[in-house]
Amino acid sequence: MVKLNLFAILFLLLGNIGNSMAQGSVIDDYKLHQDSIVYQIRTGINIGGFSPLPFPAEIREIKGFNPRLNFSVEGSATYWIGGEKRLWGVKAGIKLENKGMKTDSKVKNYSMEILGDNGERVAGNWTGGVSTQVVNSYITIPIAVTYAMNENWGFSLGTFCSLILEKDFSGYVYDGYLREGGPTGNKVEFREDNIATYDFSNELRKFTYGIEIGSNWNASRHLNVFSNLSWGLNDVFKSDFKTITFAMKPIYLNVGFGYVF
Repeated sequence: MVKLNLFAILFLLLGNIGNSMAQGSVIDDYKLHQDSIVYQIRTGINIGGFSPLPFPAEIREIKGFNPRLNFSVEGSATYWIGGEKRLWGVKAGIKLENKGMKTDSKVKNYSMEILGDNGERVAGNWTGGVSTQVVNSYITIPIAVTYAMNENWGFSLGTFCSLILEKDFSGYVYDGYLREGGPTGNKVEFREDNIATYDFSNELRKFTYGIEIGSNWNASRHLNVFSNLSWGLNDVFKSDFKTITFAMKPIYLNVGFGYVF
């Protein structure tokens, strides 16, 4: 009877020790998992523009370019693979950003649709000056694979998709003439201070996507400086929009600083 009691007590002790060890293992695994996820917030500026590549023959000269001041704020989480080594990781985030520009160019036989004095639309081929401004706001989801070369330098390669929130793609034409309907159509001249406006804002796509490549330098455990080049892969205009005859894609360099929690 005494032996049975001793075996029962030993069994209970071993069971309690096993449970404690199992709970400790779960807690350690949870801590390791938590330590593998790094949260970060970034703020920066976007420098770039919406551009056709290659440049079409209709655009003869870029007379002026202003990238404007485009801000971005991003929150992200990186899951590092391999425990404490942290060489490779997967990063996903959400970003609010502006992408805009202002350009002034000289064109010839440039497909255009202008607004008349009474709001009517007149389409044709424009030769002369074109001033364009773009002021767009997006919510962007970037997903990337990250690589830590050492304690200071890291790199990333991934993709992004963006939903447009606010849009403005408009401008005016000046000092030139419009051939209504085509290159041989009726000639309408605009000289001196006489201009005609255009607005293609409603022709912009809701979604854009592309690829991005980035780098960051860790100034300290919590602070870093980063640069990120994003390249849109689809035309920013809808597929049924035929006025602009070439694809326009957003190409931007995002630079700024981040804070790691």
